[in-house]
Parts: sequence; structure tokens; C-alpha cells
Amino acid sequence: MNTLVSVAIAPFGVGDELSDYVNDIIGVIEESGLPYRTTAMATEIEGEWDAVFAVVKAATETLTAQGIRAYVSLNADIRPGHLDTMHSKLEKINHELKN
Repeated sequence: MNTLVSVAIAPFGVGDELSDYVNDIIGVIEESGLPYRTTAMATEIEGEWDAVFAVVKAATETLTAQGIRAYVSLNADIRPGHLDTMHSKLEKINHELKN
């Protein structure tokens, strides 16, 4: 079942500069091999339900394994029978805006 999530994973109580933690989190997502796109506020990940949520769990554990409190905000779009919705949704929007 194809699943597209938008997830933001952030550490609490570690100071103002979070880039090292975010880089570790993105590294876990990248190593998964799943398609993903990172923006300033969140990362989109797409794939089969179990694979996507396993990556979210592993990425979160980069913080919790260090004893760091993790805040996770997640939105999911589950569309059976659809693939590559991360890109096709934007293509549809862009097509509509041009018309």
C-alpha cells in the first residue's frame, strides 16, 4: 500500500543549533533507499507502509538512543494503487496553474 508521509523530527533540550541532529536523521532516511525530499520544515518519504514507518522509527531513534527527547509531527496520505505521488501531486497542481 503506497504511503506518502510528511514528517518533521526534532530534538528537544539540546540548544538552538539542530543541524547536526537533523543531518543524522536525514542520513537514516537516505540510507533507507526510499524516495524522499527534504524542505526547510519537513521531509517527505514515500514507499510501502511498513517500510516508510520503519524509516520514521529508525530516524527518531537517532535521537532517543542518545537519551534525547524527540518531537515527531507526521501527516500521511495512503493511496492504494498509486505510485510516485510525491511527484505526481505537484505535476497535477502545476498543470492546473498553467491552465
